[in-house]
Amino acid sequence: MSTEFEDALVRRPDAGHQDRFFDRFMLNMHPADATAPSVITGLGHYPARNVVDGFVVVTTGAEQRNLRFSTELSATTGNGAGPLSFEVIEPNRCWRLRVADNPAGVAFDVVWTARTPYWLREVELGNNAGPPTKFEHLVQSGRYRGTLTLDGATQRVDGWYGQRDRSRGVRNMGGGQGLHLWCQAQFPDRSVGFLLVEDRAGERLMAEGAVLHEDGTVDDVVEVGHRLRFSDLDLIDGTVAVTTAAGRVYHLVADASAGGGFMAGAGYGGGHGQRRGRGYLDHEVYRLDGPVNPRTLDTSLTDRLCAFRWGTTRGTGILEFALTRSGSYRYRSTLD
Repeated sequence: MSTEFEDALVRRPDAGHQDRFFDRFMLNMHPADATAPSVITGLGHYPARNVVDGFVVVTTGAEQRNLRFSTELSATTGNGAGPLSFEVIEPNRCWRLRVADNPAGVAFDVVWTARTPYWLREVELGNNAGPPTKFEHLVQSGRYRGTLTLDGATQRVDGWYGQRDRSRGVRNMGGGQGLHLWCQAQFPDRSVGFLLVEDRAGERLMAEGAVLHEDGTVDDVVEVGHRLRFSDLDLIDGTVAVTTAAGRVYHLVADASAGGGFMAGAGYGGGHGQRRGRGYLDHEVYRLDGPVNPRTLDTSLTDRLCAFRWGTTRGTGILEFALTRSGSYRYRSTLD
């Protein structure tokens, strides 16, 4: 694995990639005060399948709007699909994202600029059957400038936080996971991030990440503990304790009451990389006071906009979580 990440997305269908090979990005965008809306967008190339697909998910105080699109990779110039286009202005430093008018009533034209270095690792997880999951994973914190339009009403997003997530490789998740947490807590001078995976017995499969500072410091995460409250499979609130290689311990208190962020609306749960021909587009709205929840959807994976508190410092960010729907699993706190 290279220590210098190649930011351009792989698109050659003749490069000998495995069928499950993917190269994709996801970026979130939200105000610094943890108020709605929360915007998550992403796009992926699947060269062996000649597929490119993407999504936009917007969560307001009352609803979640989902937009999904797909086409043949060979029918594109490699800079987008459907209403979403992107430009890597400066690799690993600056991206432009645009979403044109569409049936979901969501559009934006924004520039994301890094405020921290990136953190890059190779993720490898064993599976119950088949080869292991193995892919490069990069995260990096930044800020936005530009505009967001909902139903014709336009607002500036200057200064909003956003986490960039890039992944490239082969994902072959075969089951057996119990708890999944991906945390990106944004504070004025740093981002606290980690990926934690436990099996259904509560044993750790993975715990890694880093605290990324605006001054360029990268402090690797070496330990993660958690005490979370769920209503069925949906997160209410909780505390995570993040210990770094430098010996710092961050006790982060998260308020997840904002609701929404259900990633089934983005095509997670088996929808990514499927051949749908040219010009596919689908959309719907989840009412947050309705029956939609992590148990009723295709996947329980949720990217929740949370208010974070670290001592007296307040922050905001995304806490991604998923509990298995296996009846044999019970959540276990790892903090006293």
